[in-house]
Amino acid sequence: MTDVVVEPTVESLQSEIADLREQVGVALRLAQRAEDRGAIENLFNRYMYLHNAFQDEQIIPLWVKRGTPGIRARYTNAGQYTDYDSVIRYHQGRPTPEGKLILHYTTTPVIEVAADGQTAKGVWLMAGSESGLTDPEVAKESPEYMYSPGEVLGKRVWAHWVWCKYAIDFLRQDGEWKIWKFRCYELTRAPFEENWISFGEKNQHAFDLDLMYFGDDGRPVFMPKSDEPVPTEYHPYSPTTRQVLEPVPPVPHDTFEDTFK
Repeated sequence: MTDVVVEPTVESLQSEIADLREQVGVALRLAQRAEDRGAIENLFNRYMYLHNAFQDEQIIPLWVKRGTPGIRARYTNAGQYTDYDSVIRYHQGRPTPEGKLILHYTTTPVIEVAADGQTAKGVWLMAGSESGLTDPEVAKESPEYMYSPGEVLGKRVWAHWVWCKYAIDFLRQDGEWKIWKFRCYELTRAPFEENWISFGEKNQHAFDLDLMYFGDDGRPVFMPKSDEPVPTEYHPYSPTTRQVLEPVPPVPHDTFEDTFK
């Protein structure tokens, strides 16, 4: 008994080639999406490393270029920034005061690259500490509960635990991923000596201010005038409110959706 060899037909070979091409196309798209996700995570991690080292001028190239439609940044309820110059102002001229420490570390990313490969969305949680020294005369301008007891080197001490959330939209521009729309939600903070529940009750007004950072001698530096009001207000933790899912983590999507307003 001999085996019968069935020669493939032209039609069957063409069908098999078409199937293989489709599989290769799917694999290439998945590989590209995985590569994009890694590049986006690196981009935001690089942002945070630079920010922690007060090297914000190096963050500017991580943003989309001047003239890009839809650029946006928002940090508090005081307003949002929709002009390139006002967005970038946040990263310009930041001092490196003696004794100041910022250590923000991000975790739990949820990143979704749009199916068209042109935009992506990501959310992160952040925990860390912020601290510095303030000239006693300057400290009188801020509430006493912001500071720790005593002085170090003749200055008042502020040392806070801080927790935030980030929601960021990214745009592929000239073949590279760039930060396009940026939103920071401060979840809560607390001085080293106090719990976040009692501090949260007394610090609710802070999110309505436009404080940018504490500069030399601990002097507060405020944000430039915002370009427009915020469409909705956000408030950090309070002992009298319930937690909500904000921002909502991104889900798979085909094209850009403006969900982090």
